Amino acid sequence: MIENYKIYLDFISKKISNFFEKQKPYIKCTKGCGRCCKNAEFPYSKMEMKYLLCGFLSLDPKTQEKIEHQLQITADNKKAFKGDKFLYDCPFLIDESCSVYEYRGIVCRTFGLIENVTNGKSKIPFCAYQGLNYSNVLDEKNHMLSTEKYENLGIDQEPLGFNINYNLLTDEAFEKKFNFKFEEKLPLIDWFMDQDKKE
Repeated sequence: MIENYKIYLDFISKKISNFFEKQKPYIKCTKGCGRCCKNAEFPYSKMEMKYLLCGFLSLDPKTQEKIEHQLQITADNKKAFKGDKFLYDCPFLIDESCSVYEYRGIVCRTFGLIENVTNGKSKIPFCAYQGLNYSNVLDEKNHMLSTEKYENLGIDQEPLGFNINYNLLTDEAFEKKFNFKFEEKLPLIDWFMDQDKKE
């Protein structure tokens, strides 16, 4: 099953890379930024988790120990959390870089692009408000892209939104096409809490 998932991942990653290439004038992602790895829920399916753990097991023991320590702190913080939506930094982030980059999940691969949502609207990545992706065409006051800023840049390729919703990219249509199952989907940290219940 995991081999079929890897074929799917290669297929979808090529499409996502093509989207990023098309939007190159607006993309400011750099290694060591790590902002997309912070203050989020990180939805992961069971299949994505299996693949992520393959990456974890390929790491040196010292890095594994750091991750396990961060996982424990995050799990403890979630247990003590009393609000509605627990947001946290990804425990696999080490020195502002993803320690399992080649094994990362779907949501990690798509972040930084504009996502098409309902009613013809678009979801701009939050890093645009931090001077990063699409900040050169962002109208912060109105929370939308600025036609004037785009025209002033003199770039042929306009800023575009893509159908990169997590639920869409982990739909059963892909399961059928590539012959595997995503199975249950949970926030990343939940896979490491009450592990005995998930076996």
